[in-house]
Amino acid sequence: MNPVPTPYPWDGPQVGLPGDGKYIAWTVDDGKSPEVVRAYADFAAKTGTRLTFFINGSYDSFEQNLDVLAPLVTSGQIQIGNHTWSHAALTDLDDAGIIEELEKNDREIERLFGMSSKPYFRPPYGYYDRRVLDAAARAGFDRPTLWYGSLADSSPITSEEIYKYASTYANPQTILIGHLNYTGVIAVLDKIKALLDERGLVTVTLRDYYGG
Repeated sequence: MNPVPTPYPWDGPQVGLPGDGKYIAWTVDDGKSPEVVRAYADFAAKTGTRLTFFINGSYDSFEQNLDVLAPLVTSGQIQIGNHTWSHAALTDLDDAGIIEELEKNDREIERLFGMSSKPYFRPPYGYYDRRVLDAAARAGFDRPTLWYGSLADSSPITSEEIYKYASTYANPQTILIGHLNYTGVIAVLDKIKALLDERGLVTVTLRDYYGG
């Protein structure tokens, strides 16, 4: 069930949620580790936490975990966003390459989950410029989503370090980024959820917050 009564208008690349509520968009990128994908999906199913996955379809982690992921995606509790097929730096590609990275990834998302990731995408590394935005929009991806707070787990760090970053950045109206790549986060998922609850934060997907 969508916890946001009225969607907010989209206004350019987003690094945080507009408004003065107590919402948090917990977003999770990539998909290198089937174990971490499974842990996040099981965690969401157990706790009701709403998440947005920005996935790279070149990983097979999602197909390996469809049994638990598919119902969560169908219900809208987990939203699937587009993070390109191969985690390409879009500013290094020509327009055709940008569009192919997004469209190839979206075809895989549709194959797996029966729905498109449009219009939401996250440019890998946060690299974008006007040309990237224009090419992505021509492919139907006109909601570029960045972030402000990070769990800093795009490379291996300890569970304790991940929780420290969560304590720093899990604040109202934050778009928080984590990664589906390394297992350190698994041990602290429940602890992060308890932190959000203690701070009165309500998890939302991007589609919850902005519609579309």
